[in-house]
Amino acid sequence: MRLSNGAEAGMIGRNFPGALRFPVRTFRDMLRFLTRNFPGGARFQPRRFPGAMRLLSLCAVCLLLAQSAGCSLRSGAGGGGEGTASGRAVSKVALSAVGVPYRIGGSTPEKGFDCSGLVFWAYARNGVKVPRTAAEQSGLGSSVRRSELKPGDILVFRIKNGLHTAVYVGGSRFVHSPSSGKKVRVDNISGDYWKTRLIAARRVRQIY
Repeated sequence: MRLSNGAEAGMIGRNFPGALRFPVRTFRDMLRFLTRNFPGGARFQPRRFPGAMRLLSLCAVCLLLAQSAGCSLRSGAGGGGEGTASGRAVSKVALSAVGVPYRIGGSTPEKGFDCSGLVFWAYARNGVKVPRTAAEQSGLGSSVRRSELKPGDILVFRIKNGLHTAVYVGGSRFVHSPSSGKKVRVDNISGDYWKTRLIAARRVRQIY
């Protein structure tokens, strides 16, 4: 069994943008292989089966989309990634607060920040509403491994006064409002104090 002519074979995969041509050609070649090895010597004419051709093309598109999604997921692994534009925007806003004094209950640069107030403000400035307290923020979104952290992720530490939250900004660094009498600053999760107190990292779905 064989394709009736080269022109009809070309109808599969024709008129597709470049990104789709490879998977479509793959299905076309599979079709050629099957028809050439089908017993009986009958002639296969694609024009008589437009529904089948559309189905093959649809399968090719689905394959491409699935492959692209897989690549995206794999590219996010490994830690130290740059994150999405919105994740970087959250971290950038948080960094802009460096130097603002700590104030319990504070959530603006004018009034000062406590730890969760800084996280709340950085996300709010990017149009994402997150809970106001560290306890609520510690259960937000999905869990993230330390090796897969990206800018904008929320870090959760357990310190002597309870839970402490911060915004990861990349390169093992995070920005936070430490405690009374201090100012918003950048620290490193690999530091002796913080590496033993990091208990979780959370990723907000709205930005990833």
